[in-house]
Parts: sequence; structure tokens; C-alpha cells
Amino acid sequence: MEKIIIYQVLPRLFGNMTQKLVENGSITENGCGKFADFTADRLKEIKELGATHIWYTGVIEHATQTNYEQYGIRKDHPAVVKGKAGSPYAIKDYYDIDPDLAEKVADRRKEFDALLKRSHKAGLKVIMDFVPNHVARQYYSDAKPKGVIDLGEEDVTEVAFSNQNNFYYLVNQGFEGRFDLYAGEDQPYTEMPCKVTGNDFFANTPGIYEWYETVKLNYGVDYKNGHFHDFRPMPNTWTKMADILLYWCKKGVDGFRCDMAEMVPVDFWGWVIPIIKQNYPDIIFIAETYDPSQYRRFIFDGKFDYLYDKVGLYDTLRGVMRNENACHNITPCWQSLDGIESNMLNFLENHDEQRIASDFFASDPEKGKPAMIISACINKGPAMVYFGQELGEPAMDKAGFSGVDGRTTIFDYWAVPSVQRWLNGKSTKNEKNLRAFYATLLNLCSSEKAISEGSFFDLTYANFNNPDYNTNKQYAFFRKHENECLLFVVNFENNDVKLKVNIPQHAFDVLGITPGKCDFTELLTGKKTKREISNNEPFAVDVKQNNGVILKFTIE
Repeated sequence: MEKIIIYQVLPRLFGNMTQKLVENGSITENGCGKFADFTADRLKEIKELGATHIWYTGVIEHATQTNYEQYGIRKDHPAVVKGKAGSPYAIKDYYDIDPDLAEKVADRRKEFDALLKRSHKAGLKVIMDFVPNHVARQYYSDAKPKGVIDLGEEDVTEVAFSNQNNFYYLVNQGFEGRFDLYAGEDQPYTEMPCKVTGNDFFANTPGIYEWYETVKLNYGVDYKNGHFHDFRPMPNTWTKMADILLYWCKKGVDGFRCDMAEMVPVDFWGWVIPIIKQNYPDIIFIAETYDPSQYRRFIFDGKFDYLYDKVGLYDTLRGVMRNENACHNITPCWQSLDGIESNMLNFLENHDEQRIASDFFASDPEKGKPAMIISACINKGPAMVYFGQELGEPAMDKAGFSGVDGRTTIFDYWAVPSVQRWLNGKSTKNEKNLRAFYATLLNLCSSEKAISEGSFFDLTYANFNNPDYNTNKQYAFFRKHENECLLFVVNFENNDVKLKVNIPQHAFDVLGITPGKCDFTELLTGKKTKREISNNEPFAVDVKQNNGVILKFTIE
């Protein structure tokens, strides 16, 4: 069984090599990455990092302040576009490719097809965003296949809700956003009647902290009347979205990361995913989710393959790295999953979260090492890294709309300095060392069946009263497959530690380990030793600061 390792990357930023960047700069001033920047050699390096899948973020055409009217693409009013480049989640045409990413705009769909082929040839499966909950305020598809009726084209705008409408309407109310509606244009942005804003804001006065640049899609939930579910007859939006998913599957995409999946009724997912998988059985669906009480519904009723483990493991590991939480709180994270841990996608960074190396998070990428060992190896589920994470990107630059917030901007034309250095062959020593760590760790996820397929045993409970082990700062666990066993010990302290880990008799019984001398290989360094493992004496192990050890031994 393959352990999925996802490399998330924003093509707009990945290959942009512009050095002198201008805050709030245009595409002409700051440049833009292209699909062509993902050459065979670069894809090979991403594969060699340990990735099995690559998630190209921001592929579908979205609202932008760049004018592409000469290519038959309608211009967006800048008042309802976030940043010069625009949010990749304000979808403007579900059937088209973002023109920013093409060397020749007219050939943008062909260039994406070529990227798919290059990615597959490199051994990488391709994930793309599916944004089901909302679209850009000026959504219009000029690339829709023949016979497809556009979203909202047949809506009855005189009613607030109909399950055959694609949008929700504020009848007889115009759009009155609480921000500059001109944004440099001669005429203000207008919308009559006003559509409901994407984050379920049911008023015509969205402010800058709302998702004001988007409108909410209607899946048959009447929010104004107590969230009444009107799924008979089938809502029109359902069939339109199924057609969009099938369109991209036919293109050769291998999976979808479904944005804000919890804002769409689980009934829709339970209907559409089996339809897609009937035609494309190997397609994977990943849900961006934040409500643990709904996890099982989205897996068993919604038919999702994987869900974000943000509220549990990510938040806990972030707290440990920031000295706000204790390692022993990792235990209730996996316990709360109770059988669905293999359906959880683990990560430490993505486009929504702050960079580990930023001043807003841990200020030091080295502090991410022990957390990454846990995130990647604690269960069979997928693990994800965000481009630049493996280089220690701090994201402390002021790009424009996003401000300085410790995140790599998704709204602006910008570049990622650490990625630029890597692509130019000029990575610093620290960047090279960190990337080597990630490559070793992530490749172990594929090569070691104990990680991709094995059972799990947590050693925390046996070490609470251990004077030579700090359950606030250290975490230890076993993974085992057949006769191969891995002992993981990680250390979040800022100094090297000499630990003695208690291994209880229960672990020996459950894992089938016989006490005695074993040949150990430390998988992160390759160092070999012969050691005794016992249920009577603690297991001594040295662990460097902000790091971990993975000790492999064979059960005789």
C-alpha cells in the first residue's frame, strides 16, 4: 500500500525568478511563474524529495486585476478582486485555466495538458483544487463545453431561494460593500440583485473581513428558513458540479482537494463522489475540514478518502513547537480518531497556515523537524509539505494585499526567495541540510512498510513518571509491520537530551517483540548499533535538539 506524500505548490509563485519585487506590483512589474517552469528535471527533484502526488494550487481561472480582454476573457472589476493577482479561490470559470500560468495565453489549456503529462512521466500523480462552495462575483464561463448552461444563467432572481437556482439572492437589494467600490475605475462595481457572499454572509454590505469577492453557491439548503434541506427535485447545482468534476477527470487529473467541503451538504458529496469513482475509480477526494464532530459523516456518508487533520494533530503540534502545548497531548489526538486515522491528511504548512520559520510561528525551521517526523509517520494516512517548507521559507515579506502575516501570499504577484535559490542552485548550507532531512524522512514513508502499512503503539503512558524522559517535550512510539519494527523518539527541546525510554511489557506483547539484543539501524543517519531492548530496563537513546531518531530492528 502506498503512503501518499503530497507536495503542494502554487505555480504562480514557484518559477518566478524576479529579484526586485514591488509591493502590490502588477504582473508586468513582478512577473509570474508558469506551467513551463515545472520542467522534467524539477519534477524529478520533487519526486526525489519523496512526493507521490503534486497539488497544483490555483490552476483554474479565477478573478484577477490583470486584463486579458484581448484573449476573449472578461475583465474583472478590481473592487471585487483581492490583490493584483486575485485569490485562486474566487473561481471565474470552472472550465478554464488561469491565463497567468501560460507562456502563450491562447494555449493555456494545452500547456496544462502538457504539465499533466510531464508530471505523470515523472511519477507524480496530480491533485487540483475543486472549489465547490463559492465563485467569483463576476463568474462567467467562456470555455464551457457546448451545451453547458452557465451558473446562474437560468436563475429566477426574484426569489431569495429556489433549489433550482445556483445562487442565493437578496431580492430588491443592490450590492453595497463596505469598501471602495470604484478601486480606481470610472464606474463602481454594481450587482443587482445582490448575491449572498461566499462565507454565508446574508446581507448586501460585506466588509473586507468577509469573503466579499465571492458568491455562495446553492446546493438546496434554505439557510433563511432554518437550514431546511430541499433536495427534491435534485438541486440544479449538483448536476453542474458533477459535470465539472468529470470534465477534469477526463483531462487526466488524479485527485481533488475540495475547498471548504464542510460548507457544502454532505448529501451532495455522498451522491457525487460515487458517480465520479464509477467512471474513475482511482480518483481521490480530500476534504478541507475543521469540525471533528463531522469527520465520520464526511468519510462514511460523504465518501471522502481523506480529511484535513487540522484541528487535532496540526494544532497540537503547532502548540508544542511554540511551547504552548505538551507532547503528551498528541495521544488524545490519535485516540479521538478511533479507527479513521488512516483517512486523515497530516501537514505542518499549507497556503492557509503560517510558515514554521515565520516570526508568527516558531521562527526557526529546525523546530519543525520533530513535528514533521510525527506528522509523516504517526499513521498510514497521507502527509503533505508546502513548497518552500523543506527549505525553511520564513514568508516574512510584504507582498501587497496579504501584508506581513507569516504566510506566503496567494493574492499577489510575488516570488519565494528560498525556492528561487534552490532553482538557481544557490541554496544556503542550512537550506540544503533541511531539504536533505525532508528527503530522507519522506522517502522512508515509502520504503518502510512499518510506516505505510504498519500498526502503531504509543509509549507516552509508560513514561509519565519517568525522571529521564519529559512527556512535555518528548514523544515516543512504535510502528511495526510483520517482523520489522521502528522505534521513534522525538525531542522538542532546544538542547540535546540523553533519554531512557520505558518500554512496557504490554508493548512487547502487542508487537510480538522478544527482549534481547537486536541490530538497530538509525534510519535518518544510517548509523548501525547492537543494543539490548528490555521490558525491565529503560531503553537509552540520545536525541539531538529539535530532532528525532528512527531506530529500525527486526523481530526474530
